[in-house]
Amino acid sequence: MRKLLPAIALVIASGTTALAADDPVVKVKSSQPVAETMDALAAAVENAGVTIFARVDHGAGAATVDMDLADSELLVFGNPKVGTPAMQADPLAGLYLPMKVLVYQDAAGDVWLAYEDPAKMLEDLDIDADAPYVAGMTGALGKLTGAASGN
Repeated sequence: MRKLLPAIALVIASGTTALAADDPVVKVKSSQPVAETMDALAAAVENAGVTIFARVDHGAGAATVDMDLADSELLVFGNPKVGTPAMQADPLAGLYLPMKVLVYQDAAGDVWLAYEDPAKMLEDLDIDADAPYVAGMTGALGKLTGAASGN
């Protein structure tokens, strides 16, 4: 138990949370509102030379049908140098790519960046979890969401 406590403290201090060890969703707490966090994420993605394919404002979509939704935006982005090898290994990887990050406000008013852990997302496919492109996706998502979180 004593060895576990520093690890838990590190996770809490980093602003990253997972509901369970098996949870495929990685969440990073932001210190900024949704729109500012998304702007920071989009800037980080562009500065990394990665292509943005779409920015979806779920809240604005809900408003078009007279429904309320807490602020929530999705950024879809990718880099063919990273994604293509995954799809070469298993074409079904195209169901999960390009990468996506959701920025949303929860019921408590906290803002989060959330994304699927690439290794867990692709684990049911014919893809080696230790492949360099999986590590590349994981590292990029961590850096981009960390930069956008304002923490």
